[in-house]
Amino acid sequence: MATAHDDMSWVRRNRMTLTPLLFLAPGVLFFLAYVIIPILQSFNISLYDWDGLGQATYVGLDNYRELATDRAFEISLWNNVKWLVLYLLAIPAGLLIALFLNQTIVGIRLYKSLFFFPFVISQVVVGLVFSWFYLPREGLLNAVLGVVGMDPINVLGDPTLATYGIIAAGLWPQTAYCMILYLTGLNAVDPEQIEAGRLDGAKGWRMLWHVILPQLKPATFIAFVVTIIGALRSFDLISIMTNGGPFGSTRVLSFYMFEKALSEYGFRMGYGSAIAVVLFLIMLVFIGYFLWSMYQDEKAARH
Repeated sequence: MATAHDDMSWVRRNRMTLTPLLFLAPGVLFFLAYVIIPILQSFNISLYDWDGLGQATYVGLDNYRELATDRAFEISLWNNVKWLVLYLLAIPAGLLIALFLNQTIVGIRLYKSLFFFPFVISQVVVGLVFSWFYLPREGLLNAVLGVVGMDPINVLGDPTLATYGIIAAGLWPQTAYCMILYLTGLNAVDPEQIEAGRLDGAKGWRMLWHVILPQLKPATFIAFVVTIIGALRSFDLISIMTNGGPFGSTRVLSFYMFEKALSEYGFRMGYGSAIAVVLFLIMLVFIGYFLWSMYQDEKAARH
């Protein structure tokens, strides 16, 4: 029969295993409660026709079949592709700015403050600032175009330009975030490797490509993941700047999900959940690919 003394002895013998598990337990429980379970619930709700209040009716895959013929969903998906491709410009832009700010030049603290500023303001403020910037008559953009002799343009009122105008607004703080990641990574670059590269004749782009960038892989991985997640959940800027217009041309999947599930136009929780599932699967493919790539790199480095 086990005694309290035996239990205490077992705890002492396994304390190196138990200690990290106990520290991880609260975080794992919160992750299960607020991430994993809601994801599973979204999958389940997507199989029903439900307004969020009344009786839910099981419809199987009907919501997904409707998505296949939904023109608004197609536009939203295509806009998400635009966001994904163009939002990735924040990564090289952030790297270039970080390389500049990593120099010891006069006024570098002022430059760092200016480039860091977009990161600390909210997306709502960014949306309002760029909405004023794009105003057809009073906006700074058209004032500059007038100075150089060009006709004014209504960026947010043109269905072909509005999405690109919002992406440009989103790139401003996202570039600042990538810059911070790379500045942190540059502080951890091994100076001995840089010196060895100089002795081998590496400089300029060769130094950057062969010596510095390989040491920035962790920062690049985080920058890719955060940028892709930011591109796929681009809701707040669209809501502030165009509310999905003009004529629904700036919708993305997250905004269309909100419209269908929670706005006055929809209250179709099952259909909105189906959109959310598609968005989650797209995000999962990208993040899974990057995690696999990092795992393969670490495996190759160990061997």
